[in-house]
Amino acid sequence: MIRELILQDSVISINVEKNNPKFLSIDILNHTGIVPSSWELARQPVNTDNVSQVVFTNGIAITAEPQRVIFAQSIRNVEEESILIPEIAQKYASALPLMEFKAVVVNLRSYVPFEEQDTARNFITQNLLYKGAWQSVGEAPLRASVEFNYKLQRCPFHLKVMEAALQAENQSQEITPIIMFSGSFSYSLNAENKNDLLASLHSAINNWQSDLDEYQSIINNKFLAQVPQQTLPKSEYNLETSNNTETNSLFAMSA
Repeated sequence: MIRELILQDSVISINVEKNNPKFLSIDILNHTGIVPSSWELARQPVNTDNVSQVVFTNGIAITAEPQRVIFAQSIRNVEEESILIPEIAQKYASALPLMEFKAVVVNLRSYVPFEEQDTARNFITQNLLYKGAWQSVGEAPLRASVEFNYKLQRCPFHLKVMEAALQAENQSQEITPIIMFSGSFSYSLNAENKNDLLASLHSAINNWQSDLDEYQSIINNKFLAQVPQQTLPKSEYNLETSNNTETNSLFAMSA
């Protein structure tokens, strides 16, 4: 029986050449129609020479850095029609067509809960790693993360599998062991003119649904198919490793 994969975050990163972070502001987002003016800010926007960030109460965050613009959304318990960052990323690129777009990276993060720490750890050490004496080095059980690089027909796919933990939202000391799956689909953008470049960018972002489906299929059918399922209420826990106020650091991957 397959365990339940719980989706957590989605991040779309547009890599650009010599981006000016100050171009990102709530005024520009509203006046160009990139986001509705009715959206409420979760906190005061950041706007500096090195980074600008706008975070909304609906869980969507937009961050601009010198080499990329990042669109992040928590997709935990969110219906697919309410996942808005692909459309927002396309609107942003269309509003600033003179930007030197280099790549689009679609990042997805999810996890699978376990009842015991040893069970989560063994998922990696006994299923994904070769068994050997090197696993017994040290005074504590081995902790490991594993990275996989695949060449898919449409783009490269990178997947990192690592042990992590969930902490209860009620601030109790209850910790739930998990295995986290962080994946990225990387699309290089090559075109002879601005119109073709923008069309290539839109095409890459339009693959978002296919990326999500393939991401889930690979994990469910290739990694989790032989692991017995244990149930865990979704609404009681938050990722100990995530911080919604720093969405620009959710994924460190790049094209």
